[in-house]
Amino acid sequence: MTIAPSLAATAYEVARARAAGGPAEIAGAGLAGGEGSSFGALLKGVVNDAVATGGAAEQASMNAVAGEGSLVDAVSAIAAAEVTLQTVVAVRDRVVGAYQEIMRMPI
Repeated sequence: MTIAPSLAATAYEVARARAAGGPAEIAGAGLAGGEGSSFGALLKGVVNDAVATGGAAEQASMNAVAGEGSLVDAVSAIAAAEVTLQTVVAVRDRVVGAYQEIMRMPI
């Protein structure tokens, strides 16, 4: 699960433009393959990439067990899936922490 620095820079530019009251879209600012410039679209793309990484690891391990694939490829795919899962869990923990912090704010 890699996010190109250009996508991050574009997301920051869109957020800055929205905060300044400018246009919500910037020319060529499509994130996650042109799905739009919303955070939800970016998050959906990242989750889809995480699921695809897990599926690739599962397929590589099944191929290795069946004797059709390389053990090195299986271990590499499983390691990539593990890193992806750790990243997803870390992001989830931060989102839950932010939600809890918001809920503790006085009205």
